[in-house]
Amino acid sequence: MRRRKFITLLGGAVAVWPIVARAQQPAKMKRIAFVHPSAKVSEISSDISVSGRPYYRAFFEELSRLGYVEDQNLGVERYSGEGRPERYAELARDVVNTHPDLIFALGTPLSLDFKIATATIPIVTIIADPIAMGLVVSIARPGGNITGVTISGGLEITGKRIGLLVEAMPKLSSLSYLVSRPFWEDSRGAAVREAAKRAGISLKAALLGSAFNEAEYQRVFRSMEQDRADALMVSEDAEHVTNRATIVELAAKGRIPTIYPFREFVEVGGLMAYSIDLADIYRRAANLIDKILRGANPGDIPFYQPTKFELSINLKTAKALGLEMPAMLLGRADEVIE
Repeated sequence: MRRRKFITLLGGAVAVWPIVARAQQPAKMKRIAFVHPSAKVSEISSDISVSGRPYYRAFFEELSRLGYVEDQNLGVERYSGEGRPERYAELARDVVNTHPDLIFALGTPLSLDFKIATATIPIVTIIADPIAMGLVVSIARPGGNITGVTISGGLEITGKRIGLLVEAMPKLSSLSYLVSRPFWEDSRGAAVREAAKRAGISLKAALLGSAFNEAEYQRVFRSMEQDRADALMVSEDAEHVTNRATIVELAAKGRIPTIYPFREFVEVGGLMAYSIDLADIYRRAANLIDKILRGANPGDIPFYQPTKFELSINLKTAKALGLEMPAMLLGRADEVIE
């Protein structure tokens, strides 16, 4: 069934979320550190009118359903790496030094830095491939102090995304890939290269430098103009989600048909996405946090692996690009935005 949505953009100035004052907490209160690589601290909120992020609301609502109410029996200390990977290691050490009961860290670089920073504080993470990244030794039995949720389907999902682009653009022969250098140089980049090879598509990395900000994205898109690729695919780097409006705007300005890793890009004007449900992923993470706060050993809790991926298409964007989406492709879409 196709779902047609009307998107409303939220904006406005927001004050920085205050850190919970630990000295005032009752003894029974649990403390978790929520650490994002790039989102503003003020955006990590259950109030969608503040953040505009349904997946944050899903996370806090699930914690509430499980019996954790912020400022009553749960303290949430929010941190951001501000999209500056060179600062992630220092941030990890600073967070560990506050001695929270649990750390909820997003993305591969941050998760690896936290693994180095502590072997005792439980860590729940959302990450593409924890084994390939050396974070844990097993999905089923991670060991150590880390568990979490995976978001990548590996070579199969990458191949599916390329295949969807080919369906939308039968003459597609060259593809740019917007990605961070660490992502491109590890096994995830290798999977993308192999998927492109199997599809007979020429692939070139559009590599970001040492920061995830508007100036850096503009630089990369300017470099892509010289490559003249037929289309673009965006990697699953966590920082891209924070900067999705910038990425979508630059893709529209350059008239580049683009497929994204999350439907949140499509909801702000991106062409198409083949993705997991981020709200569901955050709910799964909340359940893992609950188990650990109740005494479970994170090393004994399997990583959750999503099995459902959904296709989202923005017809308005397709028309602006001069693309006529095939009826069969639209018929398979889980979400069509007009």
